[in-house]
Amino acid sequence: MKELRERIEADGHVLGEGVLKVDSFVTHQVDPVLMEQIGRAFAKVFAEAKITKVVTIEASGIAPALYAAQYLQVPMVFARKSKSLTMNEELLTAEVYSFTKQVTSTISISRKFLSAEDNVLIVDDFLANGQAAKGLIELCRQAGAHVEGIGIVIEKSFQDGRELLEAMGLKVVSLARIKSLSEGKVEFLEEDA
Repeated sequence: MKELRERIEADGHVLGEGVLKVDSFVTHQVDPVLMEQIGRAFAKVFAEAKITKVVTIEASGIAPALYAAQYLQVPMVFARKSKSLTMNEELLTAEVYSFTKQVTSTISISRKFLSAEDNVLIVDDFLANGQAAKGLIELCRQAGAHVEGIGIVIEKSFQDGRELLEAMGLKVVSLARIKSLSEGKVEFLEEDA
């Protein structure tokens, strides 16, 4: 996606070999115009997939997932990283390791929001080792829902997340694919959409 690539080049900051900081437009401060374009791109790719729910994980996946859901005209459901007092019904849960934060979290979605009738598009901000997406896939499988594909805003292609997800038989669509973050520079591969 040309607009996303240009924004990464202009405002992204390489903090080390494996870390790209995009907090001025994706992960802390959110650019709603860019997020809408991202959501529209995912909706276009998955337009024929009969998606019934868009699923993501809090917090940075919410904005692109919400716009994708808007364009697909379906609900968006996000997995929580901590249990709220109001989440007293039966929960779907999975463990997720965060590469960036170096912690494992238990994510959860209320069982009432996912079912065997659902055809799911998973959307997330980053794909590195694939652990967040794998956790969301596990939640969907616990509910009996079918995962149609995974939409990723920024993929670190030098890590093994895509391989993990494709080995599970899933379609992965990344709007920006990073080949390398060596020497403080972002080097891209051709994106999927």
